Amino acid sequence: MPHARHLLVVAHTGREDSLRAGVQVCRQLIEAGLVPVVSDDERSDLLEAAPDLAPLHLLGIDVATTELELVIVLGGDGTILRAAELARGCNAPLLGVNLGHVGFLAEAEREDLTETVDRALARDYEVEERMALSVRVKHDGEVIWESWALNDASVEKASRERSLEVAIEVDGRPLSTFGCDGVVMSTPTGSTAYSFSAGGPVVWPTVEALLMVPLSAHALFARPLVVGPESALAVELLERSVGSGVVWCDGRRAFDLPSGSRVIVRRSPIPVRLARLSLGPFTDRLVNKFALPVAGWRGPAAEGRVADDGAADEAGRP
Repeated sequence: MPHARHLLVVAHTGREDSLRAGVQVCRQLIEAGLVPVVSDDERSDLLEAAPDLAPLHLLGIDVATTELELVIVLGGDGTILRAAELARGCNAPLLGVNLGHVGFLAEAEREDLTETVDRALARDYEVEERMALSVRVKHDGEVIWESWALNDASVEKASRERSLEVAIEVDGRPLSTFGCDGVVMSTPTGSTAYSFSAGGPVVWPTVEALLMVPLSAHALFARPLVVGPESALAVELLERSVGSGVVWCDGRRAFDLPSGSRVIVRRSPIPVRLARLSLGPFTDRLVNKFALPVAGWRGPAAEGRVADDGAADEAGRP
């Protein structure tokens, strides 16, 4: 008897277009002989929109997270981050279909939905591992909260009218102190998210690194930092800080920071796995997602780019 295949469908069912896409994907999976797996908070929305979908397998009740083969995500980057939270700790990769705006983490667009599901059923995709963050909060030497993040962990002021006084630290050594609105610590994947908005660099996802980007810092030395993947970053909320703070992980999980607490960020031993339908250059993804102007460029065509760019003229120029 063949082993049952379990594909989790995650949709932003509060949005009509995402709900319709969720119904379409579930029907396509059922027609292929599979029973779709959904989360408890989405099942009622899907069944209300399409009663013919019953029965649906419920994640955590009918199917364990460890039994998942793939997670099909319908929405923007926020929905993909929620799906990563649902699938945390299992080997199932995330296959994102962009129904949002930029959709940097998504692999396909809405118009390719049927083909995307066909390729998922045929297991026609590559799996790419992305670095994640391990986040720990300490106070008086004791760990008081732990979490993780795919994009970023941010220490922010809790009161709009007040700023934070922080000390930043790299590898157990103090680097600087200043007043600020907060500090973002991100992965290369998150370098195009909050960190990018704060003025941080764009880091290619193949680079293993951690980023630290101060937010509106009142200091001469408050530049974005890029450190090695085995380094540890820390932000300490100083006792003299007049404002209270909060730490956010991917903008989804939050914890209020008492004065004197330290937020330590390291590379997580558990990466996030993304299903890729096309292993094209990250440069092209940047151009497409941000609609960057490249008109007038006379370089090699995409098909020959790797070979052509590897050649050098007699002067040694690429």
